[in-house]
Amino acid sequence: MNYALKLQEVCKQYKGSDFALDNISFALPKGTVMGFVGENGAGKTTTIGCILNTLKKEHGIIEIFGKEMNDDDVSVREDIGVVYDGDNFPNYLTAIQLSNIMAGIYKQWDTPLFYEYLEKFHLKPSQKLAKYSKGMTMKLAIAVALSHHPKLLVLDEATSGLDPVMREEILDIFLDFVENENHSILLSSHITSDLERIADYITFIHRGKIILTETKDNLIYNYAVLRCTEKNFSTLDKGDIVAYRKKDYQIDVLVSDIKKARKKYPKVVTDHTTVDEIMLLLVKGETV
Repeated sequence: MNYALKLQEVCKQYKGSDFALDNISFALPKGTVMGFVGENGAGKTTTIGCILNTLKKEHGIIEIFGKEMNDDDVSVREDIGVVYDGDNFPNYLTAIQLSNIMAGIYKQWDTPLFYEYLEKFHLKPSQKLAKYSKGMTMKLAIAVALSHHPKLLVLDEATSGLDPVMREEILDIFLDFVENENHSILLSSHITSDLERIADYITFIHRGKIILTETKDNLIYNYAVLRCTEKNFSTLDKGDIVAYRKKDYQIDVLVSDIKKARKKYPKVVTDHTTVDEIMLLLVKGETV
């Protein structure tokens, strides 16, 4: 399989902090979308910083299109479109000025395409970015990321601050982007419904460690939650339990094979689950 992005045992430690990336490993196949999820402070933005070489890792290998990127690797950077959760550009600029700057940075900068996105997103080219709302600044960042014809999009909460109608439109643009089998997306997001719609793979990170990477379809269609009493729980095979969480009158148990669970435990209520619930059980629950 050909990969757009591959991380192998990546470590990053901050001085004076207990937080660290601990042997992060995952791979993003070409032509696919990977959702990157975890609670605040789990390590998503730090991982993205290491991928983009804006943070220096202590150990491990990060390959983008089969090669490691260094500070002088302009050719690799040309192929990466980036959107951060926050201020992507100086707010004293206008979109026109920003386009002129980008034309001097990216060899493949496409000014007509950029203006098409400005019109599509209802952004005024001559308005100072300081007067843009958060949603407008995110749409501008997405327009910039797409207008130099990248092969890999790295998106940190790129749909944050957008209304549902615009989010739907942006997700359609992302889906169109990966119709090209050489294009791929790494999308960090708290809006798991977006990931359920467009992601091919989902990777969970918790306290600097990868705790699960699966296809989205496997998570949605095969993973399930058993709603157990204490008595039910005591009869479960430990090998079937991915994680569990005790509530006041119930124990929710995450399993990876709904058909097997329903056949094996016919008296226990077994429900299909969501990415949100899976993340909650993995992060807040316990393992056996």
